[in-house]
Amino acid sequence: MKMNSEIRYASSPEEVKRYDTAQLRSNYLIENVFSSDEVNLTYTMHDRMIAGGIMPVNEAVELKPMDILRSEFFLERREMGIFNVGGPGVVTAEEVEYKMDYKEALYLGRGRRKITFKSIDPTNPAKFYFCSANAHATYPDHLTTRENAVKMELGSLEASNHRIINRMLVKEVVQTCQLQMGMTELKPGSTWNTMPAHTHNRRMEVYFYFELPEDQAVCHFMGEPDETRHIWMKNGQAVISPEWSIHSACATSNYTFIWAMCGENLDYDDMDVCPVSELLYKIPTSSSPDNCLSGLLTFFTIPVRL
Repeated sequence: MKMNSEIRYASSPEEVKRYDTAQLRSNYLIENVFSSDEVNLTYTMHDRMIAGGIMPVNEAVELKPMDILRSEFFLERREMGIFNVGGPGVVTAEEVEYKMDYKEALYLGRGRRKITFKSIDPTNPAKFYFCSANAHATYPDHLTTRENAVKMELGSLEASNHRIINRMLVKEVVQTCQLQMGMTELKPGSTWNTMPAHTHNRRMEVYFYFELPEDQAVCHFMGEPDETRHIWMKNGQAVISPEWSIHSACATSNYTFIWAMCGENLDYDDMDVCPVSELLYKIPTSSSPDNCLSGLLTFFTIPVRL
């Protein structure tokens, strides 16, 4: 079993104003989430969140700690939320087995020493996407199906944002220290998520996009409301959103994404909405023309309605 890990350092809004396309992607985009029989981990200094993926094919895969954790086992001081976005699989925490079907979510509390992942059918392997945050207490494990989730239906087809939000690992469903996770499913014909966009300086967030056709793409928007940037993404990729940044997207097809937050509180509705008419794109003073002039949408120094 091979572990691939990397560290992403926190960056300020002033830094990001000067990033070109390559710098944006290297700081925030997580391109490789799944590899056969390997563990892929990305540790971000933004609230010390870890995002990762495990796709067991030929063997069970054990999750072990990254060097930066300086811990005996992965969940020694952490909690984690796991979503299965592939075939049926099993997560074993200590001696307890949790069978997970497609789009089911599992919370594991602090202190679980040995965690393994396996697929039931190697020809249709499970894909376990997970996020982990620091934990100050130990809470019981909890498996959540879409039927048990807190559901919200928002938007409309006319506005291209008709979607179902499944709040699956939130305080109304399971007790956690600071981690919140859920899944938003866009209806056919809808392509915008999280619009109007918002920020929440009290929590960072990670988005993982899937159920996007392989020949399609999603354009993820980030940055301060008056200094927006974009990152083009493919199916099965994730992106880090700093606390100070908006996080929204539009794609060439409908899709589903998993959101994960951690930080100061567990209040899902705690957000600062950014009116659509006030979003701006300003040309960075030291960026390449490629980053400034290409993209789905271009905003200059005047408000442009999306």
